[in-house]
Amino acid sequence: MARPKNSQEWLREHFDDKYVQMAKQDGYRSRASYKLLELCEKDRLIRSGMTVVDLGSAPGGWSQVAAKQVGFQGRVVASDILEMDSVAGVEFIHGDFTDDAVYKALQDCIGSDPVDLVISDMAPNMSGNAVIDQPAVMYLVELAFEMAQAILKPGGGFVAKVFHGVGFDAYVKTVRQHFTKVVMRKPDASRTRSRETYLVATGYKGLADTQPSA
Repeated sequence: MARPKNSQEWLREHFDDKYVQMAKQDGYRSRASYKLLELCEKDRLIRSGMTVVDLGSAPGGWSQVAAKQVGFQGRVVASDILEMDSVAGVEFIHGDFTDDAVYKALQDCIGSDPVDLVISDMAPNMSGNAVIDQPAVMYLVELAFEMAQAILKPGGGFVAKVFHGVGFDAYVKTVRQHFTKVVMRKPDASRTRSRETYLVATGYKGLADTQPSA
């Protein structure tokens, strides 16, 4: 995402941002919380008692929203390459999601019971060079989708931050093959200049329903 021309201008814009101010007032760790809140309102993603996996969770804004909405009978498992201060009701796995050992540790924490929803706000550190950034973006969202396929129950949902560019259309087409409904959302809290958009997929068909026939 492009920033204003200098850091002082960026800081001024950041602290004047209404969602930054709202997050401070409401006790959320980041303005990104309002992106997930809007997605949940539009697409009815999270309900009490659900199991939710949050990928790229730090600093914890999405995990906070998910934990509140699943309640005491639900479960939230989160993971990030960055450290994340504990969130009530959230189990956290620290490490690089692209590392096989961390990926397995996350799967082990989730356990054998399928989950209701996988949410991913992951993005690599952006250099500003689309030739470098876009493949890194697509690698992360493809891994997130791979995990979603492995752990979602039939009827489950998947939310991922994606960026328009090379590989975007093919990715969306692939996800559509595995879910009954896929929509693209640009939440109000997503800055206008950002290329980010959110893929919201619901009604997971399960692997058996999407295998080619013999």
